[in-house]
Amino acid sequence: MKILVVFCHPVRESFAHALLDRCVADLRRAGHEVTVKDLYAEGFTPALTTEERRNYEEVGRNQQGVAGEVEALKAARGLLLIYPTWWYGMPAMLKGWFDRIWVLGVAFRLDGAGGLQPLLTNVRRIGVLTTYGSPRWLHWFIGWPDWRMVRYGFRPLCARRCRLEWISLARMDSCTAQQRERFLTRVRTRLSRW
Repeated sequence: MKILVVFCHPVRESFAHALLDRCVADLRRAGHEVTVKDLYAEGFTPALTTEERRNYEEVGRNQQGVAGEVEALKAARGLLLIYPTWWYGMPAMLKGWFDRIWVLGVAFRLDGAGGLQPLLTNVRRIGVLTTYGSPRWLHWFIGWPDWRMVRYGFRPLCARRCRLEWISLARMDSCTAQQRERFLTRVRTRLSRW
């Protein structure tokens, strides 16, 4: 399967990078074709320019400057997002990737009644690997805003029965090396089903 991995963390020696390295190696070893977009390493610009916002609803023009990212997304059957959860959501750079890449004519089209019609029907699986500095109960208490965004905002623009797998590690700031290793093992097990 062609899998697009979108990675978002600025620090090379972070646990997130170790997670990225392990996942990519495991997926390739399992025979998947993996493309990695490391947003920080590639210097991705997350903010829409004035011109991009003006052209947002003009299909074709709204993809200028991001054609490579759009092509990678359209070729993928699986999308794997790896990022730390900061302030109960994805980092601004990753949110900006969605803002600039998942545009009209790429991720959706509008029908005559103003409804959204999904266009990323090639994406049949979405995986999210994330870490939380806070305890799991706090995310439960505030309603899992990051999960809701992916589940109800992005997933409906993909294939009809697109599967969403959410794998998270809470209390990242205080977990032990043994807990992190157990998490990596859990991730490996879950990704082996892809």
